[in-house]
Amino acid sequence: MPLVEQHSKSRWVVFLAYGLLAAATQALFVNYAPVTDDAARHFGVSVGAIGWLSQVFPLVYVALAIPVGIVLDRFLRPGLIVGAVLTASGAFLRLVRDDYTWAFVGQVVAAVGQPFILNAIPGLAVGYLAEKHRATGIAAASSATFAGMVLGYLLGTFLPGESHIRTLTLITALIAMDAGLCLVGALRVSPRAGTGGVSVTGGFRAFRAAFGNRHVRRLCAVVAVPMGTFIALATFVQPLLAPAGVSESAAGLILALTMIAGVIGCAVVPVRAARSGREVQVMGVAIVFTAGACLHLALVPSTPMAILTLLGTGFVLLPALPIVLSLSERHAPEAESTAAGLVWMAGNLGGVLLATVVGVFVTRPEIAFAVLSAATLLALPALRRFRKLQLHDSVR
Repeated sequence: MPLVEQHSKSRWVVFLAYGLLAAATQALFVNYAPVTDDAARHFGVSVGAIGWLSQVFPLVYVALAIPVGIVLDRFLRPGLIVGAVLTASGAFLRLVRDDYTWAFVGQVVAAVGQPFILNAIPGLAVGYLAEKHRATGIAAASSATFAGMVLGYLLGTFLPGESHIRTLTLITALIAMDAGLCLVGALRVSPRAGTGGVSVTGGFRAFRAAFGNRHVRRLCAVVAVPMGTFIALATFVQPLLAPAGVSESAAGLILALTMIAGVIGCAVVPVRAARSGREVQVMGVAIVFTAGACLHLALVPSTPMAILTLLGTGFVLLPALPIVLSLSERHAPEAESTAAGLVWMAGNLGGVLLATVVGVFVTRPEIAFAVLSAATLLALPALRRFRKLQLHDSVR
């Protein structure tokens, strides 16, 4: 085989194993979200306390995104192994005792492992995929994270009730362990020749390269609010829809279908947007649609309305993440993991802030949904600034 062909060959087996672990982390993230009321009764705590079992993931991500990104730009494969170990360890720590304290401790440990996994998406694309496959690979990896949420919501939907909380915890722990073992085994495959699996920039030079990039900074501003809106919905949509007569199992199923719509959207939208050069326009449509969906849920909440608006939101909004990650890798190729860390950090920071606000208004769904609608629209000015920067660079 010619040397050029060897260099351009993509190692998709690594992306498959990575997708399994990325899915496992997100199943842990939403483990208790679709059974919020049941989990609160099981552990003898408030609904707000159960919300923190999910909110701890974006909170920890905000704290660790940049240092973990720096580590991954220098040590991609060891960093991923650390993430796999932390994820599986946290999942099993929740089984030490059947109480809220150990559930929270385990979620925190698993949350520490999450940035090691999610920040690695662009770095894996560079290390293991030919350039022509990278946009597809990033979209597929992002789809895997949403597929993990689908799994988490479906498990909650089909195993409702206080008596199944420990069963849900055990199932997701086994998934995390098996997925971690698959990735550790797959990482024995060497990166593509000439890449080494890491960026040429490492340490704080990677941070300076990513944070000093105007495109990356503006992408962070774009992604913070809509991703925050989605995290807030994923955390609290079940109690928010309950006053409208949407049952706990129905809310879990709607969220699972929302994630499925997102997985489908991620498989289609980012690749087509990249080919046509219309990434900004696609993100603009997603922001406007999401704001409108939240407004409809504030004014006329019902099961049919929730199905219509949330499935549409999943299909148009979730693909914005792989679009932003692909753009960040394109504009900061020397520090792609750190740039991804900044993007994820911005989104998770938005999630912490908006989920906290929504938690305050969890008993007033109309106010909570209205706040999310108004907040989502704040991303449009940031998107316009990013577009102007792109146009400015194109004429230079």
